[in-house]
Amino acid sequence: MPTIPRSVWTALLAVLAMVIGALALTPHPPPTLDTGWDKLNHVLAFAALAFCAQHAAQGARWPAPAWQFGVLAYGVLIEIAQTAVPGRHGEWPDLLADAVGIVLGVTAASLSLRRKQGITPPDGA
Repeated sequence: MPTIPRSVWTALLAVLAMVIGALALTPHPPPTLDTGWDKLNHVLAFAALAFCAQHAAQGARWPAPAWQFGVLAYGVLIEIAQTAVPGRHGEWPDLLADAVGIVLGVTAASLSLRRKQGITPPDGA
């Protein structure tokens, strides 16, 4: 399987951040992009962001806690901004769902990168 360049992951991360931001700050997002449960929407969005961020950060000088905090800070900014959008409101449970998504995205990306590097988990893991 060909390796995707870091620049592609970075571009995908930027596009995802813009799309997620636009959807989060739209008073009435398209129903076709809604899972039907707001918290699941948050988990999936931030899992995708974290997955791309982990791949984009490979070989970069940013330590993992810095970019992970950055992704969570983006969620905080969205929640704050939503307080000014009619029909929207910021919620702590949304931020918790963002954090769960980040953990899932980081875990999936770590497994993906380990597999790409030929590192397999020990038996039973």
